[in-house]
Amino acid sequence: MSRKHITELYKIPVTLLDSITEIRPSDTESIIISASHGGISSGGYASNIRSAIVFFNDAGVGKDGAGIAALEILQDYNIAAGTTDFMSARIGDSIDVWENGIISHLNLLAEKAGFQVGISLQQQIEELFKIN
Repeated sequence: MSRKHITELYKIPVTLLDSITEIRPSDTESIIISASHGGISSGGYASNIRSAIVFFNDAGVGKDGAGIAALEILQDYNIAAGTTDFMSARIGDSIDVWENGIISHLNLLAEKAGFQVGISLQQQIEELFKIN
């Protein structure tokens, strides 16, 4: 499992996690880029930490929206969240999500923060959080 911090370029820390199970209390107020699916269990892990925003892989969305269920859960916890398209980045590889992920779904809080579907995740974070 990989855990990487990207702090030098952004107003708040960006943390890359191959698995959302690696999230820690020190990730509070960070941008979390997780390569886990965005299902209910992932939402449970992410809801325990007050991150600024959390991204997952949509895992193809799946039956009854199972791959994006965390978005609604996190909305209820007042945490912005989104997913990247499973065809744009590998599940379990947070560096690939960071470098190639295309945003596929967002909760309302993430939309209000300025994120948009169909755009590169890294590009959106650079536009919204890069230090000038």
